[in-house]
Amino acid sequence: MAHSVAKEANRNAGAEKIWSRDFVLILMSNFFIFLGFQMTLPTIPLFVEKLGGNDQLIGMVVGIFTFSALLLRPFAGHTLETKGRRFVYLTGLAIFVVSVGSFGFVNSLIFLFLLRIVQGFGWGFSTTASGTIATDLIPANRRGEGMGYFGLSGNIALAFGPTLGLALAGVISFRLLFLICALLGLTALVLSSRIKYKQVEKQSVPLKRWDIYEKSALRPSFLLFFITVTFGGIASFLPIYSAQKGIGGIHWYFLLFAIALMISRTFAGRLYDQRGHQAVFLPGAVLVLAAMFLLAWLPNSMIMYTAAILYGLGFGSVQPALQAWSVKEAPANRRGMANATFFSFFDLGVGIGAMVFGQIAHLYGYSSIYMTAAGSVGISILLYIWILMTKRG
Repeated sequence: MAHSVAKEANRNAGAEKIWSRDFVLILMSNFFIFLGFQMTLPTIPLFVEKLGGNDQLIGMVVGIFTFSALLLRPFAGHTLETKGRRFVYLTGLAIFVVSVGSFGFVNSLIFLFLLRIVQGFGWGFSTTASGTIATDLIPANRRGEGMGYFGLSGNIALAFGPTLGLALAGVISFRLLFLICALLGLTALVLSSRIKYKQVEKQSVPLKRWDIYEKSALRPSFLLFFITVTFGGIASFLPIYSAQKGIGGIHWYFLLFAIALMISRTFAGRLYDQRGHQAVFLPGAVLVLAAMFLLAWLPNSMIMYTAAILYGLGFGSVQPALQAWSVKEAPANRRGMANATFFSFFDLGVGIGAMVFGQIAHLYGYSSIYMTAAGSVGISILLYIWILMTKRG
């Protein structure tokens, strides 16, 4: 009897472990695909400028990528529950590799625009699948902590990706740069092929064709939308904005942002597991709000670096907590759709931010972008307070 109890205790203890071979593989795969993606993030606007594009076209090229990913996410969520994690993830990675590798061979904004749509399809598939795969592998009572580690793999890529991309863009051709990004995606594809994926269970209730979101994930996803609007403005226009103001060191901004993001990942997820989203969201959102005001002001490089740290700490706290919240209330067979809903709102925020901010920059200047972004964060804070009040009522 005692032996049986000890054996059961050991089994339960093992079940609570986060780190496993497959979890390490999904982290490594996520790192390489995000590294390839992050290297293109600040260099695509420069490439658009080289092809003769203006601020409005930069916003369109950046935004269409996220909108195409958005359109694919509900389909990806369905396919995760019917065809399985492996099919969706590997297909998405393959599409990403081919599309990014083709960027440097175009000399027309129209063809670049079309390739960004294709890239968005691959990104929508791969990121929806990777988040779901990580969720499958993490014990339920440690999901906030585990998703923090998972997010950290992308954040480490963020620490090096933009800086590396900008550095390489100054010394090699865009064609070679994009081929390197594609090679990083191919590395992710090889690593992900070694994962032992969760088998898809037969659905007791057939999925409906127009079932395009998970209801339980809507509240955190709406909050995320108003936060990620800010990301579209930073990723698309901060390099150009800082150059216009004669402020150097933009690569340090991305590095400091990523370091702060990584630091926040080490405690925010665990804090969410122990005390819930109430302990994480509002402090994180206030830090993001402060960063937007500093970027709107932006008198010198030190203010820019301070904004990077505040933004990294804030965004790094809010994003994994909201993702864990999205999955927490979803049924086990709806985790794929919950992740699809969450990332759909992520994409929508980035895409709308990039497109709207392109128009704002054209009409009112770059500083207005970040004042508008601050207003968006303020809406998210007010919406969260309303959610808490209605829940208590």
